[in-house]
Parts: sequence; structure tokens; C-alpha cells
Amino acid sequence: MTIAYTITPELRVKLKDPFGTLIQGSFLETMNKIKKLVEIEKPTRIISVGDIVSRNLHKSNINPQLTIIDNVSLRYQKIPEEDPVDKTVYVKNPQGTITHEAIVAVKKALEGKKHIHIVVDGEEDLLTLIAVLYAPENSFVVYGQPYLGVVIIRATSEKKAQVKAFLNGMKPSKS
Repeated sequence: MTIAYTITPELRVKLKDPFGTLIQGSFLETMNKIKKLVEIEKPTRIISVGDIVSRNLHKSNINPQLTIIDNVSLRYQKIPEEDPVDKTVYVKNPQGTITHEAIVAVKKALEGKKHIHIVVDGEEDLLTLIAVLYAPENSFVVYGQPYLGVVIIRATSEKKAQVKAFLNGMKPSKS
């Protein structure tokens, strides 16, 4: 396992704020708002990052093409894997880092059309950045914002440029 990026304290603070459109409300309200956005905007792909948001999307019949989870909610509550999937890929990605194997897994998953779950041994949060970077234009990357709601990032050239700036601000691998 090779670390590609390590988050800095400054970037950790920046990434606490929603990186896209925050949708607040109950489970039902947020899922209904996402369904309407999907109907209206017809995203190229839907990618979800995080266990609870991924599970809620599946329960609402909004099936992401790529789901990135670690089977843990809020770093302590174990979540069983139960959603439908064509293929499951397992990667290591320690907290506060992005590994080369995780980058490759996300990139490969987004090249195909299969419904793929990437199950992370470690933490999946920062892989949101990689999902935005490699998602086809006009895809939705959806993640949960703890205690606030759900965030939708539209994969645009502007968002991809922001991701590149974030990655450039991280500590690069020494290998």
C-alpha cells in the first residue's frame, strides 16, 4: 500500500464545510429532493461516498453506479453490507490519506458500466475528491454531512479544478 496524499491540518478545516450543495432535512425529505434533482438534471453517473448516504440512496431506489463505503458510520458504528452490487472491490486507505490503490480502484470503476462497491479498510471520506476528479462531467457525487444532511457535488470542470487544488495542497507521497 502506497500513500499518494496525506491531508494537512489546513485542508482538514476547509473540508469540514460542504463541498457542494447541502440538502438538509429528514431521510425522506433529502431523498425526495435528490430524486427530483436526478429527474431534472439526469446526471451522467451517481456516485455515493459513505455508508449511511449510500444505504439511504439504495433504499430510495436511487442506485449509484459506484458506492464507496467502509462499513462503519461515524467511525464507530458497524454497518453491514447489504445493497445490490455487480462487483465488490476491497482497498486499503488509512484515515487522513488517499492511497494509490484507492485512486486506481475509483478510476477503474468509473471507466465501466457495472454497479461497483468499493469497500475501504480505513476511511473513505477523502475518496470523495477522487470520485469528483474521475467522474464523467455532469455526474453527481453524493456524500453525507454528519448532523446536517446530504451534499451533492456536480462533477464540473470547475469542481475538478478545485479538487486538483486540494490535492496539490496535500502532503505528497515520499515514495
